[in-house]
Amino acid sequence: MNISIVGTGYVGLVSAAGFAEKGHNVVCVDVIKEKVDAINSKKSPIYEQGLEAILEKTVGKNLKATTDLKSAVMNSDVTFICVGTPSDGNGAVDLSYVKEVSKNIALVLKDKKSYHVVVVKSTVSPGTTEEIVIPILEKYSGKKAGRDFGVVMNPEFLREGVAVQDFMNPDRIVIGSIDQKSGDVVESIYFKFTSPILRTELKTAEMIKYASNSFLATKISFINEIGNICKKLNVDVYDVAKGIGLDHRISPHFLKAGPGFGGSCFPKDVKGIIHKATEVEIKPILLESVLKVNENQPKKVLELARKKVKSFNKKRISILGLAFKAETDDMRNSPVIPIINGLLAERASLIAYDSQAINNAKKIFHNKIQYADSIKEALKDSDLAIIVTDWKEFENIDFNGMKNKIVIDTRHIVNKNLLPKDVDYEGLCW
Repeated sequence: MNISIVGTGYVGLVSAAGFAEKGHNVVCVDVIKEKVDAINSKKSPIYEQGLEAILEKTVGKNLKATTDLKSAVMNSDVTFICVGTPSDGNGAVDLSYVKEVSKNIALVLKDKKSYHVVVVKSTVSPGTTEEIVIPILEKYSGKKAGRDFGVVMNPEFLREGVAVQDFMNPDRIVIGSIDQKSGDVVESIYFKFTSPILRTELKTAEMIKYASNSFLATKISFINEIGNICKKLNVDVYDVAKGIGLDHRISPHFLKAGPGFGGSCFPKDVKGIIHKATEVEIKPILLESVLKVNENQPKKVLELARKKVKSFNKKRISILGLAFKAETDDMRNSPVIPIINGLLAERASLIAYDSQAINNAKKIFHNKIQYADSIKEALKDSDLAIIVTDWKEFENIDFNGMKNKIVIDTRHIVNKNLLPKDVDYEGLCW
């Protein structure tokens, strides 16, 4: 099938590459020419494991990028909206990009003779597609949804770092549609996928995405709170998590205690569903607590660090890991941000290392901190090292270059069996 995808962020570009890998003809659309040029040169503008390998195989064959939305829509059967939906200060979803793209697609549909399906893949609160997207499409196209064109909500469930793997082998595919025909068209796109397909109406599909991410975020905050209790009791929370994770009703996934969840999805989506709940006069007590526990975890890191070195003033502190999780360069809502800000507020001298996220860190912290090209450089003459991201290369670190060998591991990543006895090593939640 001929597919156009608007937006080339994590969701848009991974979806485009995945559909192309499955044999569809795909055109990516973005307003940023540099990103379009990079994709057409088989270079990914984002770091995502396995993505560039697919671009290498498909670009120039059945995948290309353009800034020409009109041409992309006119020459495709289905258009996916994959633009960003950031959160405002109150938790409400900023729909400005979705609205603008919906309008521009509608203006093209106005002149298009053949049937076309518009698919919302961006994460939007329940009711958005029905109450906002469809009216915009109808207003600017002069056509009727469900009669002249189709509308579908097809949420994504991608984990950054393994997004390609998740797209190619999903646990489920959710298709919420305005009518049977719209859903059938989108279901046909997934004919090579073997995962279960759930057909729903539009609002249900939107709610499934919010409920899914909110539940996973809840598991993380739950195990972090248990970890904080375990720390006081001298219990290894990772052993506890292993024990409860063997229960098939619980599973071991998302039970890794640490500095808190980050990224573009969990914080935004939990805030989004809380905001939606308040609109319908529901007080989401549990979800509000999930955010409070998460916001408190970086403070726990600072408390532990302060106990180790007494004062941060003029102390040289190494930050190992900047991305919110391994295998990505994404620093959005990374727990490292409040940790670094807290250290800077108390006049620490910081040097950071991350194999992928340094360029993004420079956009946030500029020259307030130093940046190292290697673990060894980051640790040289350091008074304290804080491991914040669970990069595999942090498992076996040589801490001999440190001035004081004090290490706080927030991710349970260091191989403790290989640590020299002169290293003062402590975990965050164990």
